[in-house]
Amino acid sequence: MTGRFDRLSISSLTPEDRAVGVAVGAVLIGAVGLSVFNPLAGDRATAETRAQAAAVADQGVGSSESSHVRTVSTTEARREGFKVAPHRVKASEVIKVAESQVGIREGKGGETKFHKWYISTPHAAQTAKRDGGNVAEYNGASWCNMFVSWVGAQTGAKDMGWDAYTVQHAKWFKGEGRWGTTPKPGAVVFFDWKNGRSGGIEGIEHVGLVVKDNGNGTISTVEGNTGNAVKRKIRKESQVVGYGYPDYKS
Repeated sequence: MTGRFDRLSISSLTPEDRAVGVAVGAVLIGAVGLSVFNPLAGDRATAETRAQAAAVADQGVGSSESSHVRTVSTTEARREGFKVAPHRVKASEVIKVAESQVGIREGKGGETKFHKWYISTPHAAQTAKRDGGNVAEYNGASWCNMFVSWVGAQTGAKDMGWDAYTVQHAKWFKGEGRWGTTPKPGAVVFFDWKNGRSGGIEGIEHVGLVVKDNGNGTISTVEGNTGNAVKRKIRKESQVVGYGYPDYKS
């Protein structure tokens, strides 16, 4: 493959995160879900599903656009991959679910339950086609972003976005006006080990969830695909490209 897929097959990554891009090949997914917009529109596929869009109406947004968004049942939300329909949750709920997965490791072929879930979502075939691969190639692929996406789907976190490709997920947050440089609990944190923020979004190599800002130039995180497992980590802020902010309840 060529273009953005080549960058993720580089062998110069850190050992614990070397899996980033090795198995992804042609299947670097875009945002998941049967989109209320065109999910394959250009390079920036939206992560907004019908169920996620319905959450806007739940918040009582008074725009003419939101008035046309219908309520989505739990059954339909589950069909799209959510455990519950999207809604505003507290950051602490997301962190609790993420931490409950600490210790889960890869199985045969590098596969995890996060791969299995991601493949089960109806948007997987569309994004695989968009990115030039097939759904089967998700198995054993880099899964740090699948883990983050799974946590969002389990909690129904609003505006968290779904993706298996870290760069695309970060672009989605930025495009939605939910991108910044301040570490906040529950934020989706994107890393470039060598260049940090100066490397820009295209240099992103890994993703996790912020547990807290330690106030000393480091952050505490929960991450998947770290040493082939879900782990708690302490990371330097200098390694962070930026943060994506879901719409959490205060």
